[in-house]
Amino acid sequence: MGEATVQNQYPTTAYALSLVAGILMMVSGAVTTFLAYSWAPFWGGMMGGRMMGFGPTWMFGGISLLGLASGAVVVISAILLRSRPKEYNTWGILILIFSILSFFGMGGFFIGAIIGIVGGALALSWKPTG
Repeated sequence: MGEATVQNQYPTTAYALSLVAGILMMVSGAVTTFLAYSWAPFWGGMMGGRMMGFGPTWMFGGISLLGLASGAVVVISAILLRSRPKEYNTWGILILIFSILSFFGMGGFFIGAIIGIVGGALALSWKPTG
C-alpha cells in the first residue's frame, strides 16, 4: 500500500500552476500573433508588412511566436511533471527557463510568466515522501 502511494505522488501545486501558466502563455502568444499578422497591412504597407518581412509585423510576430512556443514547452513540461514525477528537476528547470523566456513574448499577459516561475520553483523544491 505504501509503495502505491509513493508511485502516485507528484507535485500537485507545481503541476496546476505550471499548466495554467502555459495555457495563459499560449493564449497570449496566439492573440498577439493574430494581431501582428492581421494588422500588418495597416501599419507598414508593402515595405513594412508581411511581404518584405521587416518592420512591426516581423518584430511583433517573432516576439509573439516566442511566447507561444514558450507556453507550449511549459504545458508539455507540466504534463510530464505529472506523468513522470521522478524527473521533477528536469521539468522544473524547463518550466522555470521557459517562463522567464516568455517575458519577451508578453509572458501570458505577464501573469502567466509569474505563475510559471512560481510553478517551476515549486517543482524544483518538491521532494517525494517515502
